[in-house]
Amino acid sequence: MRQNRNFTAKKSTEMIRKLIAFSILLVTIVSCTKIDTPDLVDYGPIDKKIIQDYLTVHNDTTAKSTTSGLYYIIQNPGGSAHPLINSTVTVKYSGYLVDGNPFDSSSTPYTNKLYNLITGWQEGLQLIGAGGKMRLFIPSGLGYGATAIGSIPAHSVLIFDIELVSFK
Repeated sequence: MRQNRNFTAKKSTEMIRKLIAFSILLVTIVSCTKIDTPDLVDYGPIDKKIIQDYLTVHNDTTAKSTTSGLYYIIQNPGGSAHPLINSTVTVKYSGYLVDGNPFDSSSTPYTNKLYNLITGWQEGLQLIGAGGKMRLFIPSGLGYGATAIGSIPAHSVLIFDIELVSFK
C-alpha cells in the first residue's frame, strides 16, 4: 500500500509539472500574438489624406498645416494679441463632419478655459486674436480620438468654423 501511495504521489507531481509547463507555454503564445484593434492604428496619415482630399474637392488652396497635423484657414486674423492656453475664451462656432453633417453649434457665445477644450481648438485658437475667424480641420488625434461623442463617430476628422469673440 505504501508503494502505491508513492506511485500516486509521483504521478500527481508529474501531472502538476506538465500542467504548469503547458500553462506557461499557453501564456507565452497568447502574449506574443498580435491583435489588430482600431486603437492600435495610426490615424495621423489617414486623417491627413481625408483632410487633403476634402480641401482638393472644395478647391481650397489657402489652408495651412501645423506639425501636429492641424489644418486651418484664417479668414480674419482679429486683434494682434492672441489667447494663451490658460486664457478664458468666448467663441461662436459650428462643427461638422467631412461629409457635411453638422454635429454642434453655438447659438449664443460659448465661454470656457482654452485648456479644457479639445487639442485642435487649443492649438488653433492661439493663431487668431479677438474678433478673428477661422476654419479648423482637426484630425481625430487632436479631437475625440477613439471615443465616439454623440453623433460624432470615433476617429472622426472634425471641421469647425470659429469666431473668437473675446478672451481674457
